[in-house]
Amino acid sequence: MEPLLEKIAADREKYNCTVTSLGEAKIASPVRRHDFIREGQRVLMSGDFDLLQAWNEKLGHYPSFERAGAHEKIFHDPSWTRVGIVTAGGLCPGLNNVIKGLVETLHEDYGIRNVFGIRYGYAGLNPAFGYAPMALDVDSVDTIHELGGTILGSSRGQQPTDIIVDTLVRMNINILFCIGGDGSLRCAHEVAEEVLKRGLKISVIGIPKTIDNDLHFVGRSFGFETAVAEAAPVIRSAHVEAKGAHNGIGVVKLMGRDSGFIAAYAAMANPVVNFCLVPEMDFEIEGENGLLRALEKRFAGGKDHAVIVVAEGAGQKFFKGAVEKDASGNVLKQDIGHYLRDTISAHFKAKGIDHTVKYFNPSYTIRSCAARGTDAIRCYMLARNAVHAAMAGRTDCVVGESGELYTLVPIALATIERQHLNLSGAIWRSVTAATSQERLLGPSVPGSEN
Repeated sequence: MEPLLEKIAADREKYNCTVTSLGEAKIASPVRRHDFIREGQRVLMSGDFDLLQAWNEKLGHYPSFERAGAHEKIFHDPSWTRVGIVTAGGLCPGLNNVIKGLVETLHEDYGIRNVFGIRYGYAGLNPAFGYAPMALDVDSVDTIHELGGTILGSSRGQQPTDIIVDTLVRMNINILFCIGGDGSLRCAHEVAEEVLKRGLKISVIGIPKTIDNDLHFVGRSFGFETAVAEAAPVIRSAHVEAKGAHNGIGVVKLMGRDSGFIAAYAAMANPVVNFCLVPEMDFEIEGENGLLRALEKRFAGGKDHAVIVVAEGAGQKFFKGAVEKDASGNVLKQDIGHYLRDTISAHFKAKGIDHTVKYFNPSYTIRSCAARGTDAIRCYMLARNAVHAAMAGRTDCVVGESGELYTLVPIALATIERQHLNLSGAIWRSVTAATSQERLLGPSVPGSEN
């Protein structure tokens, strides 16, 4: 965390924790039988006392976020409120749970009936595409939590900010909920800024969607826990296939463009994994400390199989050529899974060593499934707190989670940079202990890509 503290000290304005408000809340809330939060109530950013002290020494105050929850006084009049909900970016378990939570909270707590689902991401707010909005009510969202994906559809990429705001004005929408990852949230931030520049009273609230768990300051993002759980049967299958042949090798590629949290947690939860490769670490394929030699040493040591879990963004240094980006501005990663499969197979074939390599890529299967267990609960609670924030007149913020409490984080702060695995931290040290990979690969060192 020390490099982050240095950045914060160098640019205090950029690391501002204050959420924007549209104005004074004067309307009595219709919410009943609820413990209202106190105006100005805040939650410390971390339970790490040393971090809090270091922050205070550099900035002169302890880092904290506004606590999310229902307010006794609200800004938007429920009888005049019209709401838009947009899902943008790639699919993720829990999107429909969030939509359901938003609609039901708006309806049951505030009596708001005018709720519109924006079709196919931000493209639905650009009339050039001709996507008609979908009217949403408690009946239409009753069972959508059982389905993967999003009933609204999604798309990548931003649309012109001025056109989006023009559409909101034309539709008389005064609350817009944006469910998306860092790219989609940056678009929401630009919309919120344009709204304020025009002097409009429109709340723009984000619900952070990133299955990779790579957003700062918002706690664990929804979909991540389901992704780790859904990876388990795939890893088990890779293990069975690997053990079913002499010198069998199972390669499983999991999601994680720039951050290896899914791969690390899945490897720790399934200790049959022998090598876990993530974007944060630098590793070699060739050479004495390379992966190929590590596999040879494992087989020579009496083991007759190996399971490798690799995050999609790992090992990008092995690919040459121009960098391409998707419509959301994300760097398109080269296929490390195919590369490992082909390179490992070619290596052992050239050496005349009997082997079998089986490759598994469950990414689309995982991201399109429904949320499960406490992940589904997290989705609903994020949605409820997003509604409370919007009705209180907050804008340009996302809902985060801190323990059992929920917080409001400025979008600009949540998207300021990717969150990465700490290769010296407890999680990664647990992964290397469970896999014993450093005994064959050598110590994990930070990668050049990050």
